[in-house]
Amino acid sequence: MEILFLLIPLGFVLLAVAVWAFVWAVRSGQFEDLEGPAWRVILDDDDPRIPREARASRDAEGSGGIVKDAGGSVQKTGGSDQKTEG
Repeated sequence: MEILFLLIPLGFVLLAVAVWAFVWAVRSGQFEDLEGPAWRVILDDDDPRIPREARASRDAEGSGGIVKDAGGSVQKTGGSDQKTEG
């Protein structure tokens, strides 16, 4: 029975911390845009505002210098001798 004197106040402290964390999250805007990050992942590469050359150079940096153009041919970048393999 004496354990209740410890568990009840401990439960209230835990409840207060949870309420404080929720209020902080709401006030700091954590719940403002729930769908935006999910759509941003899906639509990131298809942004028409990104020029095709910039998109190709960005992809080349991440893929070790190999770029596929719209026709499906592979271009190796990195120097003045660019070769196209079909």
